[in-house]
Amino acid sequence: MAFKGRKAVDPHVVMAEVISTKQVSPNMMRVTLGGDELDRFTPAGYDQWFRLFLPRAEQDMLRLPTRTSGLWYAEYLTTPKARRPWVRNYTVRAARPDLNELDVDFVLHAGDDEEAGHDGGHAVGPGAGFAQAAEQGLRVGLLDQGVAYNPRHDHDWTLLVADESGLPAVAGICESLPDDARGLAVVEVPTAADKQEFRAPTGVEVRWVVRSDADPHAVPGQAALAELCALDLAGRTGDVYAFTIGESALATGARRHLVGDRGVPKAHVDFVGYWRHGRSSPS
Repeated sequence: MAFKGRKAVDPHVVMAEVISTKQVSPNMMRVTLGGDELDRFTPAGYDQWFRLFLPRAEQDMLRLPTRTSGLWYAEYLTTPKARRPWVRNYTVRAARPDLNELDVDFVLHAGDDEEAGHDGGHAVGPGAGFAQAAEQGLRVGLLDQGVAYNPRHDHDWTLLVADESGLPAVAGICESLPDDARGLAVVEVPTAADKQEFRAPTGVEVRWVVRSDADPHAVPGQAALAELCALDLAGRTGDVYAFTIGESALATGARRHLVGDRGVPKAHVDFVGYWRHGRSSPS
């Protein structure tokens, strides 16, 4: 599927540093990044995402690409592997441009390369490992990539479906929707303690699905997909815009169900597979 998100506004490769870390739930760590160069990072709300460049353990300096277009990756590949930073995709959980600060949430539970945002990563992966061990002043790089949530038609209500890797995106979208928005967000989390408080319009219901109560070994996303398939949507009238995100089977399965079983037009459903269970992200 061609990517239909909104492109970044004036993107730059910028350097930031760790300001603080906070464990917000048993399986989620929040890292606050800051620095003067973040004044070149344009907050866009919703599920704004970016490339995050992380130093490898043996590197004494962070080597960042200088190009901001799609050519950044070609430049990255020309760097000897031992000198390349890790690159992962993440979602802006909150932005405070007046302070040049960003919050980024990282999933910590032992999964298969799963992290909060677009990439995966468990407690020993580069992203979650960074979040757990990050010390104040540690430097990282960012490259804004834009917003994936992008309805391109008139709609009456919004449907969001995600696992915990998509929780920061769901929170950002709900906080960016207009006050009169109507909709439903189905969010799967590992435990009841991983539920989060965030602002949502009064007409948007946030429905939590707790995975471990049913099966602690279940593949992330399966419980959210089952919840979606069992939903009674008869009372929700009008055209929907659906956005399904997280583990690949959840994102694609939710779209397949909505289009094939619910009759939602394909153009009214966008999906992004952030990670794939059982498969590591490339280095």
